[in-house]
Amino acid sequence: MPVLVVVGAQWGDEGKGKIIDLLTERADVVARYQGGHNAGHTVVVGMDEFILHLIPSGVLHKGKKCIIGNGVVVDPAALIEEMDGLIKRGIKFDTNLLISANAHLIMPYHKAIDVASERLKGNKKIGTTGRGIGPAYADKINRRGIRMADLLSPERFREKLSINVGEANFLLERFYNAPLINQDEVYAEYLGYAQRLKKYIADTTIYINEAVAKKKKVLAEGAQGTHLDVDHGTYPYVTSSSPTAGGACTGLGIGPNTIGEIIGIVKAYTTRVGSGPFPTEQENAMGEHLRERGREYGATTGRARRCGWMDTLIVRHAVRVNGFTSIALTKLDVLDTLDEIKICVGYKHKGKLYKEMPSDLEVLEQCTPQYITLPGWKQTTIGIKKYAQLPKKARTYVEKVCKLCGVKPSIISTGARRDETIILERPFQKALKK
Repeated sequence: MPVLVVVGAQWGDEGKGKIIDLLTERADVVARYQGGHNAGHTVVVGMDEFILHLIPSGVLHKGKKCIIGNGVVVDPAALIEEMDGLIKRGIKFDTNLLISANAHLIMPYHKAIDVASERLKGNKKIGTTGRGIGPAYADKINRRGIRMADLLSPERFREKLSINVGEANFLLERFYNAPLINQDEVYAEYLGYAQRLKKYIADTTIYINEAVAKKKKVLAEGAQGTHLDVDHGTYPYVTSSSPTAGGACTGLGIGPNTIGEIIGIVKAYTTRVGSGPFPTEQENAMGEHLRERGREYGATTGRARRCGWMDTLIVRHAVRVNGFTSIALTKLDVLDTLDEIKICVGYKHKGKLYKEMPSDLEVLEQCTPQYITLPGWKQTTIGIKKYAQLPKKARTYVEKVCKLCGVKPSIISTGARRDETIILERPFQKALKK
């Protein structure tokens, strides 16, 4: 079972980029299985910082095959811009990148509808990035999407585009009162993208399954986090795909029996971007402290993240729906200066105590979090590489969180750089050991 899946356990932005980059060192294949360019993975290599949106972080390592799976929706303009930015920084693209022929395209009308739809929602906004991800997935489910393979057939592409632009323009004009899309301009623009990308388009499902059969190590990376999952998240304040571990199977075309490990990425506190319930949010000086010390601004949009205390109910829910074999606890160092640290262990709503995350959104929006308080360690943890070297109170915090969430830790991040990490268990069957 050579596939390792990495999943965010909260609302995304848990620090997956660093952990994925770390695991990539011993992977052969790194595959992205869902989402679009609305997500960003920040990776620090030495003194250089890279922000990746669509391209798997394996591109920063020589000899790794990077795959954009069929579960991803691709804006070709954004993909090419990201590639060109990496090329300028010395990253090469030759045989190291494959894009699934079945990955759906984000079209200009998707972005136009996304922006117009959010505008009409007023104070009921979902908080999308306006990049067309939701409407692209809607077309996919409605069986009228345009896929990467369609770019390789100009006649088929024109036929599908004509139908879709006609429907989109009807909506944009009659319902949204927004500017129309010019079909001929889009056709010419996207055929230009096809010329640039055609050598990377392939049946990636065959490639990944052949890699699995050869016992190569496959790292499957998702975007966002469990509580933005369209099925298991805080619906409707969610993304339009499945960041949970099951999404790796459908988003890459692999069987569940190929997955050997599932690592959940858990931030030592909690953050969220956009609208939706957030029981432990701190709209005060503490929230601002976490935001500034943790540099909690979106890698893609620059939006300030909402910040709050660790919520073990939402993490425990993530453990359940993903089947985490372990977790990687990130940004522990952000808590270094605090006198005391709170952990949410329950919710109260109208006199009822909840020990598990309720599925009723209204309860989640109106509940009062129930906390326990632990003393802070008031010492720096930045750069510590051995668990025993952590301050005793920091170890107590880690162990309490893991016990409450019902999962063991395998990695603890103590800083942004690759080497600022504590490895407790070696993923990929101890393959991280040099």
